[in-house]
Amino acid sequence: MRSYAKSIALYEKTKKHLAGGVSSNVRYSSTPVPLFFARGEGARLYDVDGNVHIDYVLGNGPAILGHAPKPVIDAVAASLGEGQLFAAQHPRETELAERLCRLLPGAEVVRFATSGTEAVLMALRLARAFTGRDKILKFEGHYHGWSDQAYISARPPLNEAGPADAPVPVAGSPGIPASVLGDTVVAGWNDLDLLSRALDRHKGEIACVIMEPVMVNGGAIPPRPGYLEGVRDLCRAHGALFVCDEVITGFRVGLGGAQARFRISADLSIYAKAVAAGFPLAMVAGRRDVMDALLDKGVMHGGTYNGNVQSMAAALAALDVLERDGGAIYRTMEARGKQLMAGLAALGAKHKIALRVQGMPTIFQTFFTKGPAPNNYRESVACDRDMALAFHTALQEEGVRVNQQTKWFLSAAHDEPIIAETLAAADCAMAMLARH
Repeated sequence: MRSYAKSIALYEKTKKHLAGGVSSNVRYSSTPVPLFFARGEGARLYDVDGNVHIDYVLGNGPAILGHAPKPVIDAVAASLGEGQLFAAQHPRETELAERLCRLLPGAEVVRFATSGTEAVLMALRLARAFTGRDKILKFEGHYHGWSDQAYISARPPLNEAGPADAPVPVAGSPGIPASVLGDTVVAGWNDLDLLSRALDRHKGEIACVIMEPVMVNGGAIPPRPGYLEGVRDLCRAHGALFVCDEVITGFRVGLGGAQARFRISADLSIYAKAVAAGFPLAMVAGRRDVMDALLDKGVMHGGTYNGNVQSMAAALAALDVLERDGGAIYRTMEARGKQLMAGLAALGAKHKIALRVQGMPTIFQTFFTKGPAPNNYRESVACDRDMALAFHTALQEEGVRVNQQTKWFLSAAHDEPIIAETLAAADCAMAMLARH
């Protein structure tokens, strides 16, 4: 058994002065306590007890190049002497904005922010101002940040969520006012008929339909063929904006994100995480006529740290790596991700464990179910959560770090020897599960 004595002691000490002992509730999800890490390098993390972890959490997705990638670190280090914040513009913003508009589908202009939650709020405000409507339609199991307006039905208990064909908005946290729920319409995902009916019930009221183009937070579930195009067309028919939240998929599943992969373009898109390879940067990108509401209609968006020098430098350096040789790094990550997915599926069969592996090669999830891989949130939560948690714990003991949903993020630093080491560890973890 690995020892976590120093993490346990640090957690008890930290709880005395840091609320809950963590700076984000998402970080509670380690066992036996939220772990403390001393450093990261490449695909590995080193905790304060001296344990080494092959990391498939990657900061919940941003570390697309692995931990402490030298080209990014060097670029940020070189920028430090230039200052950090000017409450004004600097040339790197211009360079990055031009580059992003060249890479991203439908991006005529961009506006920078610091976190995905902030960027979501900007997109929702723009949609409401542009359409003159108040209601937002979102999908069960899709996570769009922790704000009052967005943290609704992200992980609703099914005994509170209402019928599958007309879900009830469920606040994700105490402190979210009931008035916010009244401006939110919830639909089941991956079913165009359900969306059409929801839009018909609220005809002329919906400002935008917001979604993850791949339902990463609810299980790394891809859209059914034709679904994204159908959502776009329904939005157009109802005068609502189509908003894609690519906070996770952007720059992770390809240079143009999921929209380029599925050959679709939203009216507004939200990006964060991988774009700056671990440094804080988010953005809204989209149609010029919608984004111009920031100026023409006086739609307020601010942020002291938006466009800061170091995040701009990090993003430009990360894009240099990601774009090199026509995006060759993505082809390599795809091949390794497919190898890992196939290997995990084969190990499930070997140990007679009802395991399903679903998602995309650079972001996927392992499910424990005797049925098919899930297509929506309700099918996802019907899978065996206790088995997933046991797998998470067993993998950690074998030196592999995934989150408690057993979601896997890949980076460019996960080379073939690391994939082989991971599969050997997963073999041992599954053998333990099969015994118990």
